[in-house]
Amino acid sequence: MKKTKIGLLWELFLNTLYLSAFTFGGGYVIVSMMKNRFCDQLHYIDEEEILNLVAIAQSAPGAIAVNGAIVLGYKMAGIPGILVCALGTIIPPFAIIYIVSIFYDAFVANVFIKNMLIGMRAGVGAIIVSVVYDMGKGVLKVHKIRNAFIMIGAFILNYYFNVNIAYIVIGCITMSLVDTFLIKKVKV
Repeated sequence: MKKTKIGLLWELFLNTLYLSAFTFGGGYVIVSMMKNRFCDQLHYIDEEEILNLVAIAQSAPGAIAVNGAIVLGYKMAGIPGILVCALGTIIPPFAIIYIVSIFYDAFVANVFIKNMLIGMRAGVGAIIVSVVYDMGKGVLKVHKIRNAFIMIGAFILNYYFNVNIAYIVIGCITMSLVDTFLIKKVKV
């Protein structure tokens, strides 16, 4: 049974609302959960599209979760999809931050909440490692050796030589432009 446009918009809104409300750990975690929901469960997009979504979401200014939802919404339903996915992604953190701000003094003094947040750090770290592993596997499927060298090179440049990430991104853009316009053009 084919979904109506309104049905698709409601499904996008409710899924992004749910993912945003129950995902802790930042943008990469929610993008991983979006992959799980929209790629693996609903089959709306494929794994390569989710990797492209992450690349676009990372390169745009702003929160990666919102950027990812915007790209997903546009792919699925155009401008109305952007609106419902962005709204679904923004509402939960806004509501949570509003509530926390009201009860801030009580939260800061509560030992149980402090310990819960410390415990959540370990869980979030494990989830981020899982996301990096899953995304790395997907990237390596497409252009195996070259992408592995690019990832390792970018890590080494940033971590060991303190090269600004902006220069690394510009270098990767330059390499992809050369690959797209010069190398692939010669092959055709």
